[in-house]
Amino acid sequence: MTVTKHETEIKIDTEVPMVHIIREFDAPVEKVFRAHTEPELFAKWMGPKDLQTRIEEFDSTTGGKYRYAMLDDGAEYVFYGSFHEVRPGELIVQTFTWEGMPDGVSLDKLSFEELPGGRTRLVSTSLVDSFAGRDAFVASGMEVGINEGYEKLDALLETM
Repeated sequence: MTVTKHETEIKIDTEVPMVHIIREFDAPVEKVFRAHTEPELFAKWMGPKDLQTRIEEFDSTTGGKYRYAMLDDGAEYVFYGSFHEVRPGELIVQTFTWEGMPDGVSLDKLSFEELPGGRTRLVSTSLVDSFAGRDAFVASGMEVGINEGYEKLDALLETM
């Protein structure tokens, strides 16, 4: 399979404090889903290319929880949350919190859609409690982490 560089579409909702992220992958849903739910795979692609990810806890089942740290020259950025609903190959609903901003919890929904040719469309929505919170999320540099992380995920999917 030839891998094409896909653009990540990030839409800021003007009516609700929500961010929509849409990305296609040249891999079947099963592989893209596994990369989101298996801790050893997740650690290989999550976040910017210059950061390492250390998994501290990762129970990607309905009712499970996660905690991981991104490492940057001695600095640690810790993220944690709960998996509210996990449906293999279809859906992940989870909370997401950066430890540095514990009041800034988002509710995230990741939908995995099978496309022709063994490809996948991932649609992610993140809902926060205020427009100020949404704007802080967007201003945090999340776009770089998302784009670089998905580029790492593209490379990982080629090897799976």
